[in-house]
Amino acid sequence: MSKKIVILLMAMAFTVGIAGVGVAKTVKCEVKAVDGNTVTMECKDAASLKVGDNVKVKSAKKAIEGC
Repeated sequence: MSKKIVILLMAMAFTVGIAGVGVAKTVKCEVKAVDGNTVTMECKDAASLKVGDNVKVKSAKKAIEGC
């Protein structure tokens, strides 16, 4: 019985450790200009970003009106 508990605790610790690595920061930005492949944005918490950081950008969801 105790062997099963130890294995369960180790699996939980591993899962929490891996999940902590993948946590990303969220920075709110507003697009100021678009020129071809270049996008200029103004961000509220830009101090947490560094040159060379990879970022993922999602556009805001817009409501779809139906009939």
